[in-house]
Amino acid sequence: MELRHLQHFVAVAEDQHFTRAAERLLVSQSGLSASIRALERELRAPLFVRTTRRVTLTEAGRALLEEARRILAQVRSAHEAVAAVQGVLRGTLSLGTEQCIAGVPVAGLLAAFRREHPDVEIRLRQASSGELAEEVAAGRLDLAFAYRTQEDTDQLRSVSLAGEPMTVLCHPDHRLAAYGAPLTPRDLADEVFVDFHPDWGPRRVTDTAFAAAGVRRTVALEVNDVHGLLDLLDENLGIAVVPRHFRDKRASLTSLPLKDGDETAYETIALLPPVQATSPAARALMGLLGTASD
Repeated sequence: MELRHLQHFVAVAEDQHFTRAAERLLVSQSGLSASIRALERELRAPLFVRTTRRVTLTEAGRALLEEARRILAQVRSAHEAVAAVQGVLRGTLSLGTEQCIAGVPVAGLLAAFRREHPDVEIRLRQASSGELAEEVAAGRLDLAFAYRTQEDTDQLRSVSLAGEPMTVLCHPDHRLAAYGAPLTPRDLADEVFVDFHPDWGPRRVTDTAFAAAGVRRTVALEVNDVHGLLDLLDENLGIAVVPRHFRDKRASLTSLPLKDGDETAYETIALLPPVQATSPAARALMGLLGTASD
């Protein structure tokens, strides 16, 4: 099995189109088709269902995709490791992060990394913690900064970076703003909530806390960005339970503590592949954080 066959297969699977994949890979469409056919012959299984508009993965194709991505990521890491031994860090750093992650100044960190390693191409994407975990485990990201959503696995490990409690944010005219004592989930049972999508770290922490207290809540206003959430609170359309550092983002809002809140309820982590598959670029970035990646 040739690596180029796997590269071609992954490109077609991601683009769901032979022409677009060929353009991205800078190869002819006929050459790309021949490469996929050679891979299918070797595996003795069709990998795609082809139509005039697009291609979709067969069951065998879906089984191969994650393994192919992992193999290609490991090959890239091997090339970069050799370059690092020779004294030059090259290649690509593919980083993922949740928005406004606690304890990690992402922009400043990447600026410092670029100054240290100008020959490394930086790629950054924002997503939910659950999605980022899948991306790192599949080899599509070198590392990610996220909230802990699962235990470590054979394909995914975590390094703890920071922790903080959750807090209630509301408009200063909201009835809770004048509350004289720390709040409990039961105090908030009948409130209108603003929150993130269920796969986001802060939403998972809040859902877990309310479930543990036996309190049901309904998220009436669901958003996928921090400033959208703060804007809704600023219009007194609901309340939110968020990591404590969010209170510093909008001085007009009132912050209220949760009673007996866990001081490390919201835990920021770095998600990494197994030690042997961690790229030199990922190790270098973790080094700038002052945290070992092994």
